[in-house]
Amino acid sequence: MAQENCRKPERALSARFVETVTEPGKHFDGQGLFLRVAKNGAKQWVQRITIRGKRRELGLGSPPAVPLAAARKVALESRGMAMQGGDPLAEKRAARASLTFAQAVDAYAAVKLKEFESEKHRKQWVSSIERLALPVLGDTSVRNIEVADVLRMLEPHWRERTVTAKKLRGRVEAILNWATVAGHRKGDNPARWAGNLKELLPAPSKVTQVQNQPALALGDLPEWWRSLALRDGMAAQALQFLTLTASRSGEVRGITWDELDLGPDDGISAHPLATPATTATWTIPAARMKAEREHRVPLTPQAVAILRALPRMKDSPYVFFAQRGGMLSDMSISAVMRRMQESEVKAGRNGFVDPRSKRPAVPHGLRSTFRQWAAEQGYPRDMAEIALAHFIGSDVERAYQRSDMLERRRAMMVAWGRFLTGERGQTVAYLEITR
Repeated sequence: MAQENCRKPERALSARFVETVTEPGKHFDGQGLFLRVAKNGAKQWVQRITIRGKRRELGLGSPPAVPLAAARKVALESRGMAMQGGDPLAEKRAARASLTFAQAVDAYAAVKLKEFESEKHRKQWVSSIERLALPVLGDTSVRNIEVADVLRMLEPHWRERTVTAKKLRGRVEAILNWATVAGHRKGDNPARWAGNLKELLPAPSKVTQVQNQPALALGDLPEWWRSLALRDGMAAQALQFLTLTASRSGEVRGITWDELDLGPDDGISAHPLATPATTATWTIPAARMKAEREHRVPLTPQAVAILRALPRMKDSPYVFFAQRGGMLSDMSISAVMRRMQESEVKAGRNGFVDPRSKRPAVPHGLRSTFRQWAAEQGYPRDMAEIALAHFIGSDVERAYQRSDMLERRRAMMVAWGRFLTGERGQTVAYLEITR
């Protein structure tokens, strides 16, 4: 009977089937392994196995925390252990009792970090766990972690580093959720916010002060642009393109040639007073956007001229590539602005600083400068917000607002380019209708 259960069926399961199946019942794979689907849709891996002459069922966790490949591997190892007289059920119970938080982090990261689109976010995730969570929870069995332990981890950072602590709480909650689904702990998640830590910690909005990124004063922008234009290098070119498009650093650094439609190379002038005759467009896929939705960026003649002048590296998809062909680092673009500021200070000038905070301006602050310029020029609020890829209005309003105002934004960005170069064209007056 045991041998019959271990036979591989003619049609083994697939990862896609495991993900989509909803039909209640037992769906067999091989090595005695099957997927049990409950009437409420809950799924669990189970292995029928003979241990020391007794037929047993061994729970192996649940998808997606335990994918098909992992379940097969464990099932094969369990069968081998049983064939040699071992007891995989006893081993499983012992392992469940002793799994530490540090081990849970490694297991969770091996599965879930692959879903992160950005290497920067992966590094931030790992760094925050290693620096702030592991020193407190690392050696503790996940089954023994309680609310008091999570508080001991969070409280030293909650008021002084609120944003970081808030992200840390969410990451620890996700790790403990995985541990529960994988069968290593039971009960409520001690890192849960609603109805739990919310009652013990002040709301993040009450203890954190939002600090805006240092932005350039509008009056300093033409001089800053002239200074930037004198600098060579891929990072300086990327910073110019970032400014012309009012985009985020990650969006610019990750741009690939297949996202661009530059149109025919018809010798369109890059002069700032050129009319927006070009239809060149940069389409950023949803996976690379903060708002997780596709975003179209109208490219002005200035922006197109920068792109056409760039070299291309063989086997690298990136427009603004690093020396070895990979993506530019975030620090490389920031370093350009930092060196520009250092040159100003060395020459005895104040340099390019935020008029309010007096801190040196940074690349992300250029988006705030653009937003201020658009407001002072009288451009519609929604059009400027769309240019920045911000959500506008309620869910209902966004459902009805199907247009992304691409061509109207193209004209606005041409005017922005004129402002950068210190030239003034004809100002377009917009009448914004209020409902």
